[in-house]
Amino acid sequence: MARKFFVGGNFKMNGTLSSLKGIVNTLNEAKLTSETDIVIAPPSLYLIPLKEQLRKDIAVAAQNAYLASSGAYTGEISATQLHDVGIPWVIIGHSERRALFFEADDVVAKKTKAALDAGLSVILCIGETLQEREDDKTIEVVERQLTAVKKELKDWSKVVIAYEPVWAIGTGKVATPAQAQEVHHKIRAWAQKSISQDVAENTRVIYGGSVTAANSRELATQPDIDGFLVGGASLKPEFVDIINAKVSKL
Repeated sequence: MARKFFVGGNFKMNGTLSSLKGIVNTLNEAKLTSETDIVIAPPSLYLIPLKEQLRKDIAVAAQNAYLASSGAYTGEISATQLHDVGIPWVIIGHSERRALFFEADDVVAKKTKAALDAGLSVILCIGETLQEREDDKTIEVVERQLTAVKKELKDWSKVVIAYEPVWAIGTGKVATPAQAQEVHHKIRAWAQKSISQDVAENTRVIYGGSVTAANSRELATQPDIDGFLVGGASLKPEFVDIINAKVSKL
């Protein structure tokens, strides 16, 4: 069975209730392909009101969850709490959290396991810095990040891997379709070698890093690119075109 295309919108720490409701209204009224799974990730404060307003064929995701289910962790939200209020997805391991909050590979791995154990689906972010790319360490880095998660997981069926080269996030730079395809192919080869043929064939590997309506259609033609995790463009009307990138008739 072919992997279903997947497009996520990471709003990051952007928007107000009013402006984000405007984005939801745009999505609610848009003609969107049924051949793509769609998820939006607003700031946690707005998860519930936007979920209540959003059309049913679009899911919501938290941008982070802590690795413990409860306890004295001021300011954190657990995967158990997210599941309790009906939030089905969470983004784990985004490079901004790895850098700003010093989330090491093992922490990301434990967060991923905690989210899955709580019943959530996970968008697992991996990717190399510009220096690592220039040092020809891209594959070494992504395999290291994935290996840490592999040590914690037995079931990958509710994981979407988001390859996001750090040098392309919010910079306007984007990996060429060939560059992105090469890494995605290597990720799938790693999964086949390290986990199983089934995981390699069925796990969706999506691309993130300055994805726009202008470049999404060509990226979507690559055989191992199963969708996108979109940052800034998810806050704009062009997000509709990115969602529909795989279906030219729309």
